[in-house]
Amino acid sequence: MHWINPDCLPEVAGTFERFVLNPRGEIDGFVMNGTDAAILVHTPPHLDGELSLHLAPGDSVRVRGVRPRGAELLAAVAVTTASGRQVIDQGPDHDRKHPKVKHEPMTADGIVQMSLFGPKGELRGALLSDGTVLRVGPKEAAQVAALLVPGAKLAARGDGLQTRHGRVIHAQELGPDTPRLKPVRKPKPKEKDKEKDKAPKHEDDARAA
Repeated sequence: MHWINPDCLPEVAGTFERFVLNPRGEIDGFVMNGTDAAILVHTPPHLDGELSLHLAPGDSVRVRGVRPRGAELLAAVAVTTASGRQVIDQGPDHDRKHPKVKHEPMTADGIVQMSLFGPKGELRGALLSDGTVLRVGPKEAAQVAALLVPGAKLAARGDGLQTRHGRVIHAQELGPDTPRLKPVRKPKPKEKDKEKDKAPKHEDDARAA
């Protein structure tokens, strides 16, 4: 979102609470306490290093960003820290590499504090009250949306990481409690999509068939 001029966007102020992580353990957002409620802020992973250096729990923070439709989310274009440092999304470096991490089996069980969304407002998981971040693919998340709402009881099993900013689990099984865990599966393709995949794309293909 580096093409947007942050100065033309409204500014929202709050108190930094904690970072939110993606399945690789990179920072891709944070939670800040606003005047009336907690606010989920999305930040791109390439800002991980700079944000981790300049934000700490209890710090005042200001965010300029956009709000996607249908999601309680602020997608940040610029973040101003308590020291006055402005972190602006200028886009990722072309040679940027994701960190090499080793996942291990992990489980979680608790109450959903907040639903987690991608930058366009797509449901992507949940933050539990103990600080555990649960991540689910957007298509799979739509199938288990009722489990990812604030206040819901949620148990999970999957591949996870323990980082200095907290714990993140890429969920493979979800349920209201451990005995009722079920695999998280991608939705089945619709019949029209199946027919479209089978149909030849060009006249040459039809003749060849």
